[in-house]
Amino acid sequence: MYTGQTVFSQVMAFFPLRQFHTCVKRYKGNYKVQRFSCLDQFRVMAFAQLTYRESLRDIETCLRAMQPKLYHMGIRGGISRNTLANANEVRDWRIYADFAQILIGKARRLYVDEDFGRELREATLYALDATTIDLCLSLFPWAHFRRSKGAIKLHTLMDLRGSIPSFIHIPDGKLHDVHVLDMLLPEARAFYVMDRGYLDFQRLFRIHQSQAFFVTRARRRFRFRRRYSHSTTNEGGVQCDQTIVLATPVPAKKYPDPLRRIRYVDPTTGKRLVFLTNHFQLPSQTIAMLYKSRWRIELFFKWIKQHLRIKAFFGTSQNAVKTQVWIAISTYLLVAILKQELGLEQSLYTILQILSVTLFEKTPLLQALAMSDYRSQDPHICKQLTLFD
Repeated sequence: MYTGQTVFSQVMAFFPLRQFHTCVKRYKGNYKVQRFSCLDQFRVMAFAQLTYRESLRDIETCLRAMQPKLYHMGIRGGISRNTLANANEVRDWRIYADFAQILIGKARRLYVDEDFGRELREATLYALDATTIDLCLSLFPWAHFRRSKGAIKLHTLMDLRGSIPSFIHIPDGKLHDVHVLDMLLPEARAFYVMDRGYLDFQRLFRIHQSQAFFVTRARRRFRFRRRYSHSTTNEGGVQCDQTIVLATPVPAKKYPDPLRRIRYVDPTTGKRLVFLTNHFQLPSQTIAMLYKSRWRIELFFKWIKQHLRIKAFFGTSQNAVKTQVWIAISTYLLVAILKQELGLEQSLYTILQILSVTLFEKTPLLQALAMSDYRSQDPHICKQLTLFD
């Protein structure tokens, strides 16, 4: 019988504790805190994400029922909904935003080898998009969106290798998507894949001047002059590949350099798409494939809305909402890191479902997640710490 750590403690073993304490000290998160620290807050909120808790009372009831096991799960402070609500209200959300950036860096290094073909083997690939989370305006008066409706937006720049978000901005719902381009520092030689909501030629030219590349869609009323038509085959759905310049005076002044226009027809749906890019060397089919991979960020938004608690919030203040969203993203990243470091083949959904019912169990993590008859090679229990792994 295994009498070691709980599954929750084993999951938290992938938690970079030193970097978390650095983030806490940066914003004085534990200033005048005696019992319920920022680490306790993070672990309780991560537990709520992993077990699909619906409210503060739900969290309190569940954890108090397992009071003897809380110490072994690393939760030292007393659990009450008032204490947790106050922590979400007053602890600076930037603690968890900065910590999520640390997890992002760690996760991106683990997924850097994902294959996108020979032409894009060494390229950095990003997808940029936003999703709206509806809120009740009477409960969240700061989340301005429409006259009688509140919302926040998750503006996300996602690394397509591993579907890891590398930049997230959480304003109210009134911020237009295109303004997020002003917050990004384009990386040289990186690809930024966007839908036509980000079609602003002045901002796209700034990406071009940074020696980065973009792939986006043209609007229907798009005036241009063709300079050259490249030879194409009808294979893969590409109908034409052209070098163009903008014909309308104002956009032409904002983007004076040539662009590449690719007209593509989806072989399965028959839908016609027109792509614009500043990269002229890649095959036209590769550009179309690159834009198609943008759907990963749509699937990411759908996934986190279905499987993480970011639609029903435990507090109504801006700080509480942002704290919950950032801890949810950190939990997603922690599970993604765990999946890669353990070499698991299961999807993140399967891993989350298994964790949701096994967190209190004292079962080896690999046995719980691998769904096999895993047995520890050393059945003897030894309390002596090992110097080397």
